[in-house]
Amino acid sequence: MNLKQMLALTRYLVLLAVLGTLVGSIGLVLYEMLVVGRIVVDVAGESTLSTRSAKNLAVELIGTIDVFLIAIAAYVTSLGLYLLFVDDTVPLPKWLVIHNLDDLKYNLVSVVIAVLAVLFLREAVIWDGSRNLLDFGVAVAVIILALTVFLAKKGS
Repeated sequence: MNLKQMLALTRYLVLLAVLGTLVGSIGLVLYEMLVVGRIVVDVAGESTLSTRSAKNLAVELIGTIDVFLIAIAAYVTSLGLYLLFVDDTVPLPKWLVIHNLDDLKYNLVSVVIAVLAVLFLREAVIWDGSRNLLDFGVAVAVIILALTVFLAKKGS
C-alpha cells in the first residue's frame, strides 16, 4: 500500500468523531426526554396549579428546548462530518445540504444563534430584577449580530 492509499484511508478516522457526536446527540435527547417526563409527572402531581408553577414550567420547558437544540447541533455535526469524509450519498432535506466545511459551519452557526436566543429568553422569563438583564441581552445580541454577519458573508 502506498502513501496516497494510506492517506485516503485515514479519512475513516473521522468516523470516531461521527460516532462520538452521534452518541452524544442521542444521549442528550434521551436524557432530556426523561427530564420532560419528570416535569410532566411533577406538574400532574401538583394539587393546585398557580401562576408560579406555570412560570416554573415555562422556564423548565425553555431549558429543555435549549438542550434539544444543542443535541441537534451535535447531530448536524455528526451527519456533516460523515457526509464530508465518508459517504456523501445520504439523502437529506434541502435545508441540510452539506457540500463542504463552510456548509457545516453555516448550519452550526444557525443552531448556535437559536441556542443563544433561547438562553436569553430563559433569562428574561426568570428575571427577578436583581441582575442587569440589559447587559446580558446586549452581550447576547452582539454575539448573534457577529454570527449573523458571518452567515451573511457566507451567503454572498
